[in-house]
Amino acid sequence: MSDATHPGVGFIGLGQIGAPMATRLLEWPGGLSVFDVHGPATEPFAAAGAHVATSPADVARRSRVISIMVRDDAQVSEVVSGPDGILDGAAPGTVVAVHSTVEADTPARLAALAAPQGVEVVDAPVSGGFMGAHAGTLALMVGGSEEAVAQVREPFALLGSLVAHLGPVGAGTRAKLARNLITFASYAAVGEAYRLAEAAGVDLQLLGEVVRHSDRITGGPGAVMLRRSAGPLADEDGLRPIFTHTRGLGEKDLALALALAAEHGLDLPIAHLAHDHLGAALGVPHDD
Repeated sequence: MSDATHPGVGFIGLGQIGAPMATRLLEWPGGLSVFDVHGPATEPFAAAGAHVATSPADVARRSRVISIMVRDDAQVSEVVSGPDGILDGAAPGTVVAVHSTVEADTPARLAALAAPQGVEVVDAPVSGGFMGAHAGTLALMVGGSEEAVAQVREPFALLGSLVAHLGPVGAGTRAKLARNLITFASYAAVGEAYRLAEAAGVDLQLLGEVVRHSDRITGGPGAVMLRRSAGPLADEDGLRPIFTHTRGLGEKDLALALALAAEHGLDLPIAHLAHDHLGAALGVPHDD
């Protein structure tokens, strides 16, 4: 039952990522309330002892931390401030956590709506996918006040193994948009790599095995995310010789890939961009 030490928590949106996240919160000693517009999604939670709410406002009446994982900005806004929404039931001191990936300015707009009621909003989008949601190993990128983030840290520890407080409300969403840029730009590069490998007679499934194996060892793109600024590295920076060496290797290998593509009559625009911009991306642009 909810108590002063562990007030109730709520979860709204029990889809592919939301359901396993909410399942982790069944362990919360203060109790869990859930809501989803698709009634059958709540049935496993009712069977596990959670309260199935009749609306977001009903969730708010029973919870002091409320997580939202719905589809888009419109749904998030409806859940927070629509008829029978969270703000219709929330008491002062409630923290609303938006896990959905939304527009950069949406969290601050919702925070302004909630503030007159003494309700705080944090944005806390996640990275780690379906697998991380099930295992409780998500990374949560959180934007909000120190006080609000302190209030959500304990329940968030059930959801993820990294809770990164990135700054004021909105900072988490901006970080998520940058993080997803890496993901989906990489997917576009995979498409080019597939076309090149297929034209050259490479087994694509085995190539995928190699990429997944080596990324587990090297850390993938995150391995070069060590700089404190997006600008060029200073001459005395210890990373400069390492990244200059990396630039040389990368430009050589990209040139070899482009030469192979030319042999097979393939145009690889992402590879050309990578070759031209790799130095600047690593913070070691060419002097010219």
